[in-house]
Amino acid sequence: MFDGLDDRADIEAESLLLIVLGLVVVWIALEVVSELLGLLGWLLGPFKPVLGLAIVVIIVLWLTDRL
Repeated sequence: MFDGLDDRADIEAESLLLIVLGLVVVWIALEVVSELLGLLGWLLGPFKPVLGLAIVVIIVLWLTDRL
């Protein structure tokens, strides 16, 4: 009945450490990208809505094959 429980902890500690290290690297990369985008947003200031509208127009033109 409980014969399959012995295989649960079959992963090695080094593999777990590599997984944790990879997750931490991804987390730090996301933090850096978030800060860069925040700085870009601060620099754009009042032009953010205009930039969003320009992106929407470009996407619509692309989808309608007029770009």
